[in-house]
Amino acid sequence: MPPLRTLAFVVNREKQGAPELAQQLRDLAVTEGVQVRTTEQFPIAESYLEGCDACCVIGGDGTLLGVVRSAARFRVPVIGVNRGSLGFLTTFSADEARNHFGSLLKGEFDVAERSLLDCSTGPGQHDLALNDVLIKAEANSRLAQLEVFADGHLVTEYYCDGLIFSTPTGSTAYNLSAGGPLIHPSAQVIAMTPICPHTLSNRSIIFRHDVKIRVFNRSNNARLLVAMDGQRNLVSCETSPVEISVSSRSLRLAQRLDYSHFAVVRTKLKWSGGNEERAPRTAHDS
Repeated sequence: MPPLRTLAFVVNREKQGAPELAQQLRDLAVTEGVQVRTTEQFPIAESYLEGCDACCVIGGDGTLLGVVRSAARFRVPVIGVNRGSLGFLTTFSADEARNHFGSLLKGEFDVAERSLLDCSTGPGQHDLALNDVLIKAEANSRLAQLEVFADGHLVTEYYCDGLIFSTPTGSTAYNLSAGGPLIHPSAQVIAMTPICPHTLSNRSIIFRHDVKIRVFNRSNNARLLVAMDGQRNLVSCETSPVEISVSSRSLRLAQRLDYSHFAVVRTKLKWSGGNEERAPRTAHDS
């Protein structure tokens, strides 16, 4: 990556230490001659990231999810600094950000293209999701009857609390909590995971990346809630299916040059092996 000339900061002041860390990083950027802009507003203004070389989000994964649509639109790499809890998307810790920020300003980072889901619920009802699309009955006390088609072919009909359609990036979010699979972020697939289905044989289904999915509401006199990344809701149309596909746009996520997805997973999910990288064992090591 070329050196950064214009850097946007998005700061969640509700996260402990975020405003102070933002000021430290801003000062470092200004010292290096980088033009900076800062906002604490959510959602960010539609054109806030226009003309920026990168966006530094300081908060949690939810804060980063709030800039996805704008960052994808303007093709701006996002540097996520975690001041939240798990932080699968905000991959830089506060200490890593301080220690490596000079290198980041010089463009010394990798950019991973993360796929987005395109979802439509009818004319004029359209949005993008980085993690997942959730479809459920609008009333929390009701089950949903949902009929799923893939490329025009019937998959099955679910009687369940809802369906989660997840990107590989979102496989560690709601999908994981619902018993869905972990998927490497570079895999080009969509995962569909039912929530508490009334058939024990129902499990997650993995679709190829170019599939066109349609979900029909077969519930009697019940509207659907369609949630994008758990942040925004689309109005469901009773006469139109929910249509889901991989978007032509993607999110450019900044990562350290030595980034390891499985090191992050081991750390965040407390798997054995620690977070250090090691060479695989061979028969001679036994």
